[in-house]
Amino acid sequence: MNSGKAQKADLEWRDGAPVSLRFDDPYFSVNDGLAEARHVFLAGSGLPKRFCQGFHIAELGFGSGLNLLAAWKMWEEAGMTSPLRYTSFEAYPMDRGEMVRALAVWPDLADYATRLLAGGMQMQTDTLELNVVTGDARTTLPNWNGSADAWFLDGFSPTKNPELWSVDIMQAVAAHTAPSGTFATYTAAGHVRRALISAGFNVRRLQGHGKKRHMSVGELL
Repeated sequence: MNSGKAQKADLEWRDGAPVSLRFDDPYFSVNDGLAEARHVFLAGSGLPKRFCQGFHIAELGFGSGLNLLAAWKMWEEAGMTSPLRYTSFEAYPMDRGEMVRALAVWPDLADYATRLLAGGMQMQTDTLELNVVTGDARTTLPNWNGSADAWFLDGFSPTKNPELWSVDIMQAVAAHTAPSGTFATYTAAGHVRRALISAGFNVRRLQGHGKKRHMSVGELL
């Protein structure tokens, strides 16, 4: 699904990792990006315990697709046989060649990367229903008619990409969250936490991953 105007990712490679030139921020750490995805977004969302038929993950910032692949792998390893529903909002999508190079870093996800690259950004398989919504989330998210059980808030750093962490965006996230739905994010920035509280979430700080002292998780009240 394409909503709004998407622009080129505009990135360069530094020490084997893709870095956004627009935001001067890496998409992931080559050393521990997958471990961070599992700690922050999967464990932070209480997965795989919460998995059930029709479970819906929504995400701000698709990037290389790393979080998707980690969640998809966990879904299948949990024995789920129905499709995991996954909707991601991305304003600056990578092209196919950039995704191939980025995902090659993670041999543990090679099978899932191959399947993603073959299926594309809109795909339906026995275990995945993927919809990447391209364009500015300030426009695309309020117009989305879906509702997520778990949100992965994974935009670039709030100091470098403040538009994706605004009060209005957090209100839109809450408005598209199922009852008792959750969010997880790597940041514990005070203004982000306050925006989430204002939107109606119960916000908690947890131990961050690696050098990050804290991360944030919460449930919709």
